[in-house]
Amino acid sequence: MIFTIVGAGYVGLSLAVLISQKFGVNLIDLDEKKISLIRSKKSPIKDADIEDFLLNRKLNLKTPSDSRKAIMNSDFVIVATPTDYDPNKGSFDTSSVEEVINEVINVNPKAYIIIKSTIPLGFTKAMRVKFNTNKICFSPEFLREGSALYDNLYPSRIIVGDHCEKAKIFANTLSECSNLRGETKILLMESSEAEAVKLFANTYLAMRVSFFNELDSFSQIHKLSTMNIIKGVSSDPRIGDYYNNPSFGYGGYCLPKDTKQLLSNFKKIPSNMIKAIIESNETRKTFIADSIISDSPKSVGVYRLTMKSSSDNFRNSAVFDVIRKLQKKKITINLYEPELDKGFENMNLISELREFISKSDIIIANRMSKDIEFVKNKVFSRDLFGEN
Repeated sequence: MIFTIVGAGYVGLSLAVLISQKFGVNLIDLDEKKISLIRSKKSPIKDADIEDFLLNRKLNLKTPSDSRKAIMNSDFVIVATPTDYDPNKGSFDTSSVEEVINEVINVNPKAYIIIKSTIPLGFTKAMRVKFNTNKICFSPEFLREGSALYDNLYPSRIIVGDHCEKAKIFANTLSECSNLRGETKILLMESSEAEAVKLFANTYLAMRVSFFNELDSFSQIHKLSTMNIIKGVSSDPRIGDYYNNPSFGYGGYCLPKDTKQLLSNFKKIPSNMIKAIIESNETRKTFIADSIISDSPKSVGVYRLTMKSSSDNFRNSAVFDVIRKLQKKKITINLYEPELDKGFENMNLISELREFISKSDIIIANRMSKDIEFVKNKVFSRDLFGEN
């Protein structure tokens, strides 16, 4: 079997590495810098397992420049292109996914198309009607940035939104290429149901983040130990000791857009909770900003923009909203972010850590680091467990 994967982000690249252990894979991306790095056995994203596999494992992975030829010779085409969320429209920009589907239909109508990009509810069904084919399905991914390949090697479940033979083959391929061969639960369902699974799963995780953040706000106001309360609450096996580390709010690529996308589907459905999760996250960021402002700093140092210590991605980081609230109070913002070559407007990018520390009255860090532990008395962070 030959697979072509379109999109070399953390979803597409991790799948390409996973499947190319046993099958032929063509990886395509419009970003030539990413492709060039992969050809040099280097990962364009921060993921230790991907870096290791590219450099040290024997993979049947190709990066052809002729996408049409690659698609023509493929049995399966996986679409993993970005679908940014437009808050004004309340939906994802799915144009890149539609372009790939259109090309596959024109070049190789026999190929089975699997959508891995985040899409709105009902999108797969609409594409089947638009292109007059049943050879399209949606398969949600449940990957963490920085640990995408690990999560594919040890999948919690494999979900494919179709019941046909090709869907079963694809699901079994993911299982066979993982380190849990035959042990992972495989769920086949309608694509609309698979789309809903993705949105509800991420919204549930956002709810957990919001819950423990509100617990932390309560503890901070009443001068109680957040750690003791969380340990007591999480010791109940029905609740569990995970996704409970306080933060400045949930952010990143998936949770903000998936919660808003799900809410947009509840317009005519009685509900309160989904809207409350989103509002709770905004309240948390305001509370964090107000807590910092209450110390009357003239300058605030922002240690890293990334939401997680294992990621190099700071899209939609909650830290940005905190910064904007501080700037409204005319507080000078110093930024330490090694991943950046240039700063953002109205922020002083400082590349030398000690200079950054000396010029900041308070340092805020969504996640603590050994780099700043020696000035812990100067650091504002709600990170309790040193986990993402």
